[in-house]
Amino acid sequence: MSPLTEADRRFLTSVSKLAYCNPFLPERTEYERAALGKDYVARQAVWSASVADPEAANPNVARLHARLEPVIEKVCGRAGSAALANEQDRAAYEDSVHHLLYLRYYPRFVAARESWAFYRDFAEDWERLLSARLAVFETAAEAPHFFACFRQVQRAFHHIFDNIIGNSMPAARLRASVWQSIFTYDLRRYRRTLFSRMRDFATLITGPSGTGKELVARAVAGSCYVPFDAARRRFADPPGEPFVAINIAALSPALIESELFGHRRGSFTGAVGDRKGWLESSPAAGSVFLDELGEMELLLQVKLLRVIETRKFSAVGDTAVREFSGKLIAATNRDLPAEIRAGRFREDLYYRLCADLVRTPSLREQIEDSPEVLRDLVLFMVRRAVGDEAERCFPEVEAWVQTHLPAGYDWPGNYRELEQCVRNVIIRGSYRPIADQREPGNLFLARFLNGELEADEVISYYAALVYRKAGTYEETARRMGLDRRTVKARVETFLARATDEAREL
Repeated sequence: MSPLTEADRRFLTSVSKLAYCNPFLPERTEYERAALGKDYVARQAVWSASVADPEAANPNVARLHARLEPVIEKVCGRAGSAALANEQDRAAYEDSVHHLLYLRYYPRFVAARESWAFYRDFAEDWERLLSARLAVFETAAEAPHFFACFRQVQRAFHHIFDNIIGNSMPAARLRASVWQSIFTYDLRRYRRTLFSRMRDFATLITGPSGTGKELVARAVAGSCYVPFDAARRRFADPPGEPFVAINIAALSPALIESELFGHRRGSFTGAVGDRKGWLESSPAAGSVFLDELGEMELLLQVKLLRVIETRKFSAVGDTAVREFSGKLIAATNRDLPAEIRAGRFREDLYYRLCADLVRTPSLREQIEDSPEVLRDLVLFMVRRAVGDEAERCFPEVEAWVQTHLPAGYDWPGNYRELEQCVRNVIIRGSYRPIADQREPGNLFLARFLNGELEADEVISYYAALVYRKAGTYEETARRMGLDRRTVKARVETFLARATDEAREL
């Protein structure tokens, strides 16, 4: 006779689905509702951190934990030597125990630093709830692996939930996409096999400048699987630097090559000694992040392609073959398919990178989907800027944004621009966007149409308009066919003139 009643079976089946779903997709809400029934607390479909109340938690998590504990203990106590009725029942029970143990030990994972002594309690619960007498599939030997998986899930949830905020669907899709980059869409398969293989999949992050691509990279890199040594009660955390970020646009091609691959003494002028590159230094659980990948020269793209395909490379000036053990993460604000058509980016490299593709939405996309996101983000950034003074400072900043920026302002600089707006208002009581459309931008446009601008003014005005869309001096320079320093000087010239004219209004 099965120890599961029909009510138990329905409940555990719902918990089983909840245990292995993507927590940042709206489906989680439906699984919670199905499991809790009338005890479910209605809430928004998008699960995100509450900026207004950072301590607020999903009340359904605690309710589910309180209901799941006695059901699992009852089934375990009644089972005796009897097997669960069939494979479906065993799977539902097994998944539900996984979820119960995660909920039970989550606070201890959060509180733990270097001490993992509570693994002993975890292993005892594992053995008792998933013992062979219940005819389920887990053995005591698998407890350390699940302990490592639970810690990884806890860290990944923290990185995503706490740092990618916003109640809009674009923000929810971003959180869900980052979760998939870490665990794939099938968490069961990840737990069985892919946990040891994810470093073989490069991650490509695309999106406009200022939309948090490095934040996504750090979330993926900081959430890798780290094995647990049960005998020594410790994780095999990687030695050395687990995350290295290299900005391709900020370095010369020769320096990029040296930073990535390393060099031998005398391989070029200034190479006074051997240097180990970041690819060689990266531990197996580490990540190398290549920001602004679209700026990389074609010859370096060839060497990077070989690393992705074979995990092997040679240092500059050396023939010895070295190996890259970590994970590669890259980001760009460029349209790489367009760059391929223009002959500036290798198609074969793109196809090696796009298996795991994350796109960061613009701030405008978030606001269009959910206008209250702007208020939440302003509050978040005020708190980060002034700490305890935030409650007094926030109303002033919010009022200034609502009063002085036009309705529907599209925030071309995205989150980076919003952060600078907040800081400008805190420090100087005002903020002036590049090419402000209401005052100096209109004045320059009117003078342009009337034929009143000099050639230098036209170039400066156009440079500011392109910069407003492109988001970076590098991309503006590329679009205009000018040197980055020239573009920067032109934009600053426009801002200075625009500010002077605005003062005269």
